[in-house]
Amino acid sequence: MENQIRQFIKEQEAYFINLSHQIHEHPEIANEEYFACELLTNVLKERGFDVKTNIAGHETGFVSRYIAKKPGPVIGFLAEYDALAGLGHGCGHNIIGVSSVLAACSLAPLLELTGGEVIVFGTPAEEGGNNGSAKASFVRAGLFDDVDACMMIHPGNKTAITTSSLANHPIEFEFFGRPAHAAGCPEKGINALDAMILFFSGVNALRQHVTSDVRIHGIITHGGDAPNIIPEYTKARFYVRANTIATCEEITNKVIQIAKGAALSTGCEVKYNTYQNIVEDLIVYPLFNELFKKIATEVGLIVEDINPNESKGSTDAGNVSHVIPTIHPSVKICDSEVVTHTEEFKQAAISKQGDEGLLQSAEILARIGLRLLSDGELLAQIKEEFELNKVR
Repeated sequence: MENQIRQFIKEQEAYFINLSHQIHEHPEIANEEYFACELLTNVLKERGFDVKTNIAGHETGFVSRYIAKKPGPVIGFLAEYDALAGLGHGCGHNIIGVSSVLAACSLAPLLELTGGEVIVFGTPAEEGGNNGSAKASFVRAGLFDDVDACMMIHPGNKTAITTSSLANHPIEFEFFGRPAHAAGCPEKGINALDAMILFFSGVNALRQHVTSDVRIHGIITHGGDAPNIIPEYTKARFYVRANTIATCEEITNKVIQIAKGAALSTGCEVKYNTYQNIVEDLIVYPLFNELFKKIATEVGLIVEDINPNESKGSTDAGNVSHVIPTIHPSVKICDSEVVTHTEEFKQAAISKQGDEGLLQSAEILARIGLRLLSDGELLAQIKEEFELNKVR
């Protein structure tokens, strides 16, 4: 059966690489991935998958199922296909979406032998934005309730096992003052920009009194309209991150109190709002990780050691990892000096090495899926590991 997976991928490689390049050439940001969604769902429909779109409040989300007549485990693949605003596919999501779809398509013909079900979850807006981080919406809608395990592979500058990620609370703040002529009658104004600057100063002070895992970073999206008008309205967006969702929420509450204090000090009013889904930390499952490492090595990849001091980001795959066993490893597509969210990584995502990484990722994902479908004892051990993590 592993030979059949390899043969399928070999026969289809040019077709699926072309899909990846098409998505790369048509970058679409959060919840606007209409081209990529249609492209991927059409491929799945043509190969016998039942496809539903417009999922859990995301028009460009989809759930695609291939169900065998014989019962068995349910294995999920996570597909991402959104781009970065202003940069395009500088995180390689064109590779992620296509590798997960290719893995599912190569595994589906074997289900009549193994039994079970394969699901591809098309999850928009991983990079954030309004109503971003769709996996959190999918979790809330209960779409993973009957799934036994889930996986994806992210392109990177090394091949590595899943590591933990930071929880992230995206929150925006608005300050409301009163306009006035800045020179003629400043005493009649209430300066919303003063409130915003005080707020940023307070957040900077908070950074001295948090644990080393905490990251707080924000931008002012509206700071006023003209220098001779006292600003009546300002707005900022922040990400508050930490190793665990509990710490993240604790720090977020402190940031909110700082905003209230800045408003009180300046006579302004403040409103705050979570403008996209809260992202939970990614739980690491060692047995699941070992399965990835074993198969990646068999495919011919060198799985590098993890640097414990390496900085971490956030991913909404973390939300999935809180409800079912999930892995989010990486496969090398570029030199170690190249990092994601850059023009160099964007080019790597359609390079020869990037195309090879897509095919390697698909084979690894499909072979992991095959092992979980055919080895009930291994799947039971991974699920037991998940249950132990639930009580942490």
